Amino acid sequence: MRPVTLVLPVPKYHQIYLVLREQLHEGRFAAGLPGEIALMREFGVARVTVRKALERLAAERLIQRTPGRGTVPLPAPRPVRHRPGEPGNGPLSGLLESLVGIGLTTRVKVVSVETLPCPDTVAGVLAVEPGAPVQKAVRVRQTRDGPISHITTHVPKALAPFGRRELAKQPILVLMEAEGTRIGRATQIISARLAEAEVARHLDVDVGSALLWVQRLIFDVDNRPVQWLQGLYRPDRYQYQMELSRVGGVDAKVWVSKLPAGVMQ
Repeated sequence: MRPVTLVLPVPKYHQIYLVLREQLHEGRFAAGLPGEIALMREFGVARVTVRKALERLAAERLIQRTPGRGTVPLPAPRPVRHRPGEPGNGPLSGLLESLVGIGLTTRVKVVSVETLPCPDTVAGVLAVEPGAPVQKAVRVRQTRDGPISHITTHVPKALAPFGRRELAKQPILVLMEAEGTRIGRATQIISARLAEAEVARHLDVDVGSALLWVQRLIFDVDNRPVQWLQGLYRPDRYQYQMELSRVGGVDAKVWVSKLPAGVMQ
């Protein structure tokens, strides 16, 4: 392996930690991890850098280090898996039903809730006048293994007569439907983003760590935008899974999702 070079604004030890964590998830070290000296040579770094990466893996209970006996992998916590369109019994159906299911099986910490004049960029997305009142909520969702997502939502104030207490107990879409909003469809973009200082603190990762970045716009049954969501997810604790079908003629078969683009909460 080539020596680690600082191509991202993250410490070298964290880059090594990410590589080793991925290899652990792949089952590469069933017989035990290489020693510190071997890892020094493999990554081309100092021993203190390797040791710090191993300490991070041990703190996350991915490895166990025993003096004189080496380092062995531990079973990794299973990440939350989201399958778009799973059936359920809530008032929502199909695609958006699975979104609410995630909310009901995790815990949430409400970081902040405020009513403010809608910023220009958000106004364009929600199709409201700039400066119109919107509710901005910031939440951190977690499982027993720790935080998995940092979510920021904007909802027109008229559709969000709920506050911190309600947001701590139920997913926003459930609250909106209870107030009469009829949820229809959603569009979504998934890409990647590096963790900024505040997000890194809430998700318990280093600044500059790679995160899944979700931008989601939810519409009501009349095709009006009712919620704009931006979420940052820890990829080691969250997986997005969908089923594909092969369609097209014999000469041009392609793989497409069986359902519209999925959503995450």
